[in-house]
Amino acid sequence: MRDSSVHPFFGKAVIAPAGHNSSSHCARTHQWDDQALVKKVYNRLKDDGLPVWMDIEGGITGNINDAMAAGVEDAAVICPFMTPEYQASRSCKKELNYAESREVIIVPVMLAENWEASEWLGLITAGLLWVDFRNAERDEENFEMCVKSLEEEIMFNAGHLLTVDEPPREEVDQAETPKICLKKKPGRSFRHALSQLYIHESDEQLIHPTTDSRNSVELSDTRGDQCYWEEIKGSGCKYYRNVVTNRFLGFDSNRNQIHSEASPSVSEEWLLLVDQTDQSHKRAVVIKNKRTGKFLAVQNGRFTGLTSYNGDCKWFLE
Repeated sequence: MRDSSVHPFFGKAVIAPAGHNSSSHCARTHQWDDQALVKKVYNRLKDDGLPVWMDIEGGITGNINDAMAAGVEDAAVICPFMTPEYQASRSCKKELNYAESREVIIVPVMLAENWEASEWLGLITAGLLWVDFRNAERDEENFEMCVKSLEEEIMFNAGHLLTVDEPPREEVDQAETPKICLKKKPGRSFRHALSQLYIHESDEQLIHPTTDSRNSVELSDTRGDQCYWEEIKGSGCKYYRNVVTNRFLGFDSNRNQIHSEASPSVSEEWLLLVDQTDQSHKRAVVIKNKRTGKFLAVQNGRFTGLTSYNGDCKWFLE
């Protein structure tokens, strides 16, 4: 039997992980003008097996502050659907501030074109990778890609907290798209948008004048186990540790060289940002070294660091 007290929370919807002993879930928070889109997303996530809860489905009863607090307290993830109206909402501010104070995982969703979160919302979501829903309603193909991105980001951040239902086995027409099976990936893999190559950890040791602990990092045309990187939160940055070798992705600006090291240092501090110029909804990102400010790029089949952004700096999360 599903434990209805645990789920993720979205704008006004919560995804509840079943079979979890502690109170936790994923929730969506939104401003009421966006209710139709959020409801559509809610229905799709539910159909794909994610345990979801939404206040318009009967979740909010009695005192609204008590109900919002209960929703947050039971959440494993909260997904704010960000717009200027959401930022101006006192209720949304109260809800998301409370979620942050309880260290609930936050997966932001961006709805507004040509706008960036600021004030309290910008502070809470700074450094977080938002999911791009800016053109989700353009057509069904865009909506499907947006939902896929959201599901993958939820599973990446909270897959270990959520019990996902297997899609029902039904007799369907051969032409119909089969139900997807949501599973938590071991880490993030990065595919370069132009070359289609993956960031791959190598076992080859680099000769370095001050250290012998560096290994080379290469580009691979196939995604193997050593192409997955675990994301570890740092101070205003992320560290990326290979899931197989447990070594950290780093950048040597003097040699313009990507490498891996056994333990993290300032050269292994990265910023992962949404590529706001991309319109493909393929989870396009920019990887920036925090220490040098250089963008991780690929040119002529080789890694390089660039001081300004261009198309060589675009990566897809897979």
